[in-house]
Amino acid sequence: MTPQALTRTQQRYLPFKAVAALILGFALVLAQALSAAAQDRPGSFADLAEQISSSVVNITTSTTVASRTGPGPIVPEGSPFEDFFREFQDRQGPNGQRPRRSSALGSGFVISADGFIVTNNHVIDGADEILIEFFSGDELPAEVIGTDPNTDIALLKVESDNPLPFVPFGDSDVMRVGDWVMAMGNPLGQGFSVSAGIVSARNRALSGTYDDYIQTDAAINRGNSGGPLFNMDGEVIGVNTAILSPNGGSIGIGFAMSSAVVTQVIDQLQEFGETRRGWLGVRIQDVTPDVAEAMEMEEARGALVTDVPAGPAEDAGMQAGDVIMTFDGAEVEDTRGLVRRVGNTAVGKAVEVIVFRDGDRETLTVTLGRREEAEGAVPAAAPAEPEGPATIEMMGLTLSEIDDEIREGLDLNASVEGLVVTDVDETSEAFEKGLRAGDVITEAGQNRITSISDFEERIEAAKEAGRKSFLLLIRRGGDPRFVALSLE
Repeated sequence: MTPQALTRTQQRYLPFKAVAALILGFALVLAQALSAAAQDRPGSFADLAEQISSSVVNITTSTTVASRTGPGPIVPEGSPFEDFFREFQDRQGPNGQRPRRSSALGSGFVISADGFIVTNNHVIDGADEILIEFFSGDELPAEVIGTDPNTDIALLKVESDNPLPFVPFGDSDVMRVGDWVMAMGNPLGQGFSVSAGIVSARNRALSGTYDDYIQTDAAINRGNSGGPLFNMDGEVIGVNTAILSPNGGSIGIGFAMSSAVVTQVIDQLQEFGETRRGWLGVRIQDVTPDVAEAMEMEEARGALVTDVPAGPAEDAGMQAGDVIMTFDGAEVEDTRGLVRRVGNTAVGKAVEVIVFRDGDRETLTVTLGRREEAEGAVPAAAPAEPEGPATIEMMGLTLSEIDDEIREGLDLNASVEGLVVTDVDETSEAFEKGLRAGDVITEAGQNRITSISDFEERIEAAKEAGRKSFLLLIRRGGDPRFVALSLE
């Protein structure tokens, strides 16, 4: 082959060499990235466990429990055992009852050198005595500073001659699904024990109003309650509180109340010995897509006000049917987010609330009350003058105006006005969305109704406006709820 041919051959294969070099370079970069990722995974948790173990405590509680009552032994008069059983019954106490002591175990962690300790409320609830055991083996009695059943958090205090080792809180909001975490506590009464895993999910809600749980597969069992969940910097990003299990043991689904919630509670318990949450004074529900369409909203978000009892919101001019779009400068996505934000706002603070009302946005200024003082507040209701009874069938509903007989049969307050659902077609959309006989429709198309003619006028107006959905305000047992039904 001539030199010229060799040159042409080299030129022909030059692009392939370039591609091969590019692939090789990419492979090297990928290998380096994988190596770096592997280095992010700790080779051992031993150093972290050693760092934080002295700040984690075992908690033993003792409670006085009355024994079960029942008939005492029957001894014939003159029996040689008569004196023995009389002394036995005297020791048992009146009616044969003898108090006994019941013990329970849990976990906790020290958050300050002067002896403040965090645990779960259910760990110490009802306890007569609380004993704290430290990793060193020392034991100290503790007193309760304050508790918050709503988040299942309790703050304790011990008195120590020497400063105690403690751990700081971290920022739970920066934790991501897949991040490494470590749990430490007293599982099943076995003493100090460490388990590790990852964050499985964020922002879990179980049953509480202020829930914000971190879900983890780090082993959590009975006795871990109140113990800390650590990030890899040794900061507490959650308090281990609950497990999800069909058999009572760990199956890799545990929940820790996020530090974002816990720190708010602890600050108030330290300062006041109790929680002091902000209170807006409304009943709310989420805005669903059909509700948004019925109200001619551009997107389904915010918190729909279903009732405004006497309180801060009523004083500020808020109305049922308003949709809260922003609170104190922050966008409101749903009811859960609003409840948490209001609860974390200082009592007595004047905040701006923007609501969507009749197609426009209005700004209200609300001075927050205190949630704890308002618990059990009874919603306000407008007076009504009952009309004569009449019925109608529409949208899968059989509706009746309220007369004395219906009012008495359903035990309705004299101030309740609207239409009563007497029957629901089980094949209808209304039945599918939860309407049932006995429900009271108090508003239709965001207007109060007292008669069937009112109801028909509201439907006709909605159709003329070209709406596809129709919004109803339903009350069941006094609790309000908005439901959107299709007009097509």
